[in-house]
Amino acid sequence: MELVHCIYCSTSANSSLSPAELEALLATCRSNNAGAGITGMLLYRAGSFFQVLEGDRTVVEALFEKISVDKRHSLVTKVILEPITERAFAAWTMGHSKVTAKELAEIPGLNDFFIRGKSYMELGEGRAKTLLAAFKEGRWKASLS
Repeated sequence: MELVHCIYCSTSANSSLSPAELEALLATCRSNNAGAGITGMLLYRAGSFFQVLEGDRTVVEALFEKISVDKRHSLVTKVILEPITERAFAAWTMGHSKVTAKELAEIPGLNDFFIRGKSYMELGEGRAKTLLAAFKEGRWKASLS
């Protein structure tokens, strides 16, 4: 097994995704991911998603392909797909944090990005890794549900 993480961003096809709809989506993802050995985390803000998927390369790649054609997503953009030595989110089949725009703006290296109201869709590889590192280091890990 080759352990990888895939970081991608997408736009919600439903621009007004309600908290209840997001919770339903998370419940489905958690159930499916548990059976497939996938862990990770999801951020949702202003109609855009930032997601990290961790697991066996073949399983992660197959899941990403499925997400890529899912009608609930548009503009699905793979930012990073690379081998990892250990899971950052091993305790969560799909952790979700309700991190605020203000909290995102406090992350060194991202403050200018989020202060200007940018969406996850505009993150490049460097900023995606900075955001991932903030969560891996535990800054909001305790808030993942």
